[in-house]
Amino acid sequence: MALKIIFGVIGGLGLFLYGMNLMGAGLQKAAGDRLRKIIELLTSNKYMGALVGLFVTAIIQSSSATTVMVVGFVNAGIMNLTQAVGVIMGANIGTTVTAQLVSFSLTDFAPIAVGIGMIFYLFSSNEKTKQIAEIMIGFGILFIGMEFLKDAVKPLRDYPGFGDMIIKFSHNPILGILIGFGLTVIVQSSSASMGILLALASEGLIPLSSALPILYGENIGTCITAMLSSIGASKNAKRAAIMHLSFNVIGTTLFIFLLTKPITYFVTMLDPTNAARQIANAHTLFNISNVVIQLPFAMLLVKIANLVIPEKEGEEVEFKVTKYIDSRILETPSIALANTIRECLHMGNVAKRSFKASMEGFFNRNTNEVKSTFTIEKEVNELEKALVDYLVKLSNKELGDENREIVDGLFSTVNDIERVGDHAENIAELAMEVLGKNLLFSNEAIGDLEAIYNKTMQAYEAALEAMKTGNRDIAMTVIGIEDQVDAMERSFRMNHIYRLNKGLCNPEAGVIFLDMISNLERIADHASNIAKAVLDSVGSKSA
Repeated sequence: MALKIIFGVIGGLGLFLYGMNLMGAGLQKAAGDRLRKIIELLTSNKYMGALVGLFVTAIIQSSSATTVMVVGFVNAGIMNLTQAVGVIMGANIGTTVTAQLVSFSLTDFAPIAVGIGMIFYLFSSNEKTKQIAEIMIGFGILFIGMEFLKDAVKPLRDYPGFGDMIIKFSHNPILGILIGFGLTVIVQSSSASMGILLALASEGLIPLSSALPILYGENIGTCITAMLSSIGASKNAKRAAIMHLSFNVIGTTLFIFLLTKPITYFVTMLDPTNAARQIANAHTLFNISNVVIQLPFAMLLVKIANLVIPEKEGEEVEFKVTKYIDSRILETPSIALANTIRECLHMGNVAKRSFKASMEGFFNRNTNEVKSTFTIEKEVNELEKALVDYLVKLSNKELGDENREIVDGLFSTVNDIERVGDHAENIAELAMEVLGKNLLFSNEAIGDLEAIYNKTMQAYEAALEAMKTGNRDIAMTVIGIEDQVDAMERSFRMNHIYRLNKGLCNPEAGVIFLDMISNLERIADHASNIAKAVLDSVGSKSA
């Protein structure tokens, strides 16, 4: 009998978690652009941060995933601790959505949801319809898993020892907290442990008084995922995990000693007979009240985190090649994609610095400025390796067709940006030869080089702007400018050959001139490729 209960709980929990993850994946895909734009809302306003945390967690169906993502943001340097604390608090409210959902008796609708969802998923070619179908399938499987859990725990009524143990929880809240904590650490999901609690309550096996300490323990247990995730991360990322733990420990302490009776009274008044609804409402009320009480004092949590992990004098500043990507954020592919685009733009701007240093060092006849190109180019190469590795991992995640096209396009864009850096390095090598041999160019040659350089830089900067904004008109402008650069390169080549034939230019300098305008024309080609990738991604959205 005991084995039957254990296997039933494992099976039901497995279905519950699978359904929750499937529903969360479908919601992420359906949210798409909204999730990608969420980073723009991450201001230093802690109240806005709380709303962001609530919104994201309600969509991805996991406060642990949101908090791990926050650790990733802080580690990547995108988010500071002031922003992080609000998001962490909001995530605790967002996670109550799942508990509220499963506390309702919707099992009769589960097979219908799965059936209709499968029909739409198999027979529709529209991606949005498939995403909705995925949400319906996940929803149905979640409730089927919940029914399995309820059936599995029914026999516990016949075990007198189980009832005695439940009574102990109400008399010894510390024991209940430890049980809730341990259960959440084992299943790595506060929603799953809440599902078990609601299954027991639905079968009349656990009253609210015994459930509350377990519920508090689950809230602390969910911090472990973020704590583990912060291992090997930056100090600030570790502090973000500490803030999450401090927030839940302080909240639990407040409620055990001061607010358990008011919560019990309120949720019992709302629903006097349904223990599952009482627990779900208590969970929601606990988390909302905890945020309302602690949010005005959020900076105290930041101070606690800084006290636990202090900054030491003389300690080396942590250096990262990348600015916006972190493996922890991959668990939320839509947001990871937004960060990858930002990292590509960062790489693009580094390549721009390399290009600018090579040409302006040449015009200014400044050896140090030209040499800086070689140092910057190494950074471009490191960024390319990191981005390609990250894009491979991202492409293995659950992405909608639209996002997958964007990811595929980014592989090409990263390569184009890296090639811009290579051509900048070629120009720097030519410039070093000019400066080393003190070669002189005619005024006409310098004028031509300045004209084609300015036009090429205009094309490249517009390509980066098109990638940043997704603006189709700017992308089309880049392609037009690239045509102008092609025409300039042909014209300047012919003019220079004419000057060489007339003996108006140094032959050695003339060869370098031709190589330089060739490299500049190739940079404009890569700018055009970046713009075309933007047009392809914008076209896939509007198709």
